Amino acid sequence: MKQNSQRRVHFQSGLLCLFAVALLLSLSSCTGNSATKTTEGETTSPPIEKAVQETQETANEKAKEMTDEINKDVNEAIDKIEKIVKTEAEWKAQLNSLEYKVLRKKGTERAFTGAYWDNKKDGVYKCRACELPLFASETKYRSGTGWPSFYKPVDDKSVGEKEDRSLFSVRTEVICNRCDSHLGHVFSDGPPPTGLRYCINSVSLKFEEKE
Repeated sequence: MKQNSQRRVHFQSGLLCLFAVALLLSLSSCTGNSATKTTEGETTSPPIEKAVQETQETANEKAKEMTDEINKDVNEAIDKIEKIVKTEAEWKAQLNSLEYKVLRKKGTERAFTGAYWDNKKDGVYKCRACELPLFASETKYRSGTGWPSFYKPVDDKSVGEKEDRSLFSVRTEVICNRCDSHLGHVFSDGPPPTGLRYCINSVSLKFEEKE
């Protein structure tokens, strides 16, 4: 009698163990299904992640459209480059005193005083004297010098270079290729991908924001 009682206890314990194992397997299966739902083997992203991804894709598309529009306007203007020649009297009548000093007499504005050294808006920087597109906001970076800095122009045809031996040194002057106005200088200490730093006077530029 005592042996039969012990057998029943062992049998019941075995059933409880089997039930516990089955319950754990069931819970594990449910947890795995709730973490990632699949349809025909493809993983479906949670709603929040999907919304963030869609927002990022929309922003990237708009940024690309803006860049394409800017490049189109710039290319059209550059393809139509024709030299602009004016007398000094005409330039003086068109420009204010600081603009004339920098653009026509190769002057330099004081660092951190210009309108665009810290400008972060999207658009195109044009020549103040003739409005030829020169630099795009995508190539502008903060150099810490106090002047607007770019690592490349919108097109090699838009800017010219001249040797500058003023101030007891040899530098490379940057000029507008349409009206020969002084813009600034270019140095070989810029960021990738060009390694160049076009250090430009704000007063030599006219910014056109892209809406």
